[in-house]
This record gives sequence, C-alpha cells and structure tokens, in this order.
Amino acid sequence: MLLSMTGFGKSVVEIPNKKITVEIKSLNSKQLDMTARVPAAYREKELELRNRIAHSLERGKVDLCVHVETVASETAATLNIPLMVEYKKQVEKMSQELSIPMPEDWYSVLLRMPEVMKSETSTSLSEEESEALVKAVDEAVEGLMQFRREEGKKLEEFFAQRIENIRARLSEVPQYEGERIAKIRTRIEDGLAKLKEIDFDKGRLEQEMIFYIEKLDVNEEKQRLTQHLNYFIETMNDTHGQGKKLGFISQEMGREINTLGSKSNHAEMQKLVVRMKDELEQIKEQVLNVM
Repeated sequence: MLLSMTGFGKSVVEIPNKKITVEIKSLNSKQLDMTARVPAAYREKELELRNRIAHSLERGKVDLCVHVETVASETAATLNIPLMVEYKKQVEKMSQELSIPMPEDWYSVLLRMPEVMKSETSTSLSEEESEALVKAVDEAVEGLMQFRREEGKKLEEFFAQRIENIRARLSEVPQYEGERIAKIRTRIEDGLAKLKEIDFDKGRLEQEMIFYIEKLDVNEEKQRLTQHLNYFIETMNDTHGQGKKLGFISQEMGREINTLGSKSNHAEMQKLVVRMKDELEQIKEQVLNVM
C-alpha cells in the first residue's frame, strides 16, 4: 500500500495541573526535514522526541509543535509577604528622607517589586509529565500516520486510473499502424515518381523501404511501455516507501511515450501520445507526495 507524505496529527493529554497539546504536520520532501517548537521545560526530551518521530515518519518536511498549559484550580504561586514588608519599610524611609508623598496605592507598588511572587511549581520535569509528553507525541504521530494511510489510498486510486487511461490509449495505437505504414510508403513512392529523370533499382528501393519502415516500427516501445505500466502497479501494491521507485518508473514510461511520438508519423497516433503524456504528467506530480 502507498503512504502519502502529507499528513496532520494532534493529541491532547491531561495530567494533574497540566494539559499537553502536541501537533505534527508533514509535507513532501526528499529527506526527513524536521523542525520542533517545544517549551523550555521540555528541551531535555527534544532529542528523544525527534528520534521517535523520525522512526515512524521516515521522510517528509515535518513540523512539531508542543504546547503546555497549566490547568490547576489553585494558584501555582504565592506572595512573598516578608519581602513585601521589607519593600514597604524602604519606601516609607525613602519618603521621609526625600520628602516625597507616600504611595496612594500600596498594592500596585508592592506587586510590581522584583520577586514578590513565589512560584511553587517545580521547574524539573516529573516522570508523570515526561510520560504524558511521550504519550501525546506518539498519539499525534499515529494520527498523522492514519492521515497518511487515507491519503495514500486516494493516491492508489488516482494512479490506477491514470495507468488504466494510458493503457487504453496504448491499445488504440495498433488500429493506425497499418494505415501509417501505407501512407509512408505512398509518400516515398510519390516523391520518387516526381523525379522522372532519375532511374532507380526497384529491388534496392524495396530493401531500403523495408529498412526505413522497420526503423519506424513501434512494437518494442509498446511492449516496454506495457511492462512499465504493469511494474508501476506491482510496485504500488508492494510495501510502503516506494515513492522514489515509482518516480523512476514514471521516467521510463515517459521515455517510451516520447519515442512512440517521434516514430508515429501519424496525426491520430500523435494525439494518442499527447493524451498519454497528459496522464503521465499527472502521475509525476502526485508521485512526489508518495513515501
């Protein structure tokens, strides 16, 4: 089955006093290119998180965003009353010595003083919080992988239809081949007939005609293109991680279609080639999104 490189996953895990939200999105890229935005308190876990994500996602331009929110009902900080008492004494002393009025709003003055708020929250990452973080990341990755699987299924259907369209156009080629050869022979013979003053060996002309027509034969191109179409479907149904291989096969398909067009010498066959090229270009565009 195919996996798309495009995806999005989100997870929210709650523990006492904390809510951890993890979002991961990915786009197509030749290699794994990851950017991470995590809170400072989680920096020590960043390398581990990157490794876990890289193991699952393998390729793509990946953006990880971790957000943590305090959800405790009680305050996580207390007022440093002794320090505020000292600040008040100093302000009163300053008022007396400088002969300036006392503050009218002591609350706003004291609350703006440095370190009057004392945080009771531990700055170290607890084991419970660490496990919650890893769980949130794993769930977000699984959500993204599910998104990739769903998009991959759509890509499979898209490719199967494009391949079938090319196969259908290719099956129309034989109906024009007999007419094409006859027209080529007639055009050469008419051209020679106009050169009345030139005498030529008809036996040698027949040999050269056969040689020329053999050079315009497209049976090999049709066979190789059919093989590439079959190989594309086989590869698509193989295990994931076949994006690059499908890209190579589509290039080979393009070579055979181009050669078919250059040998055609027939308006209707060239129309078929143009339609096959249009289908192939759609395949090439979407192959870039395949893992």
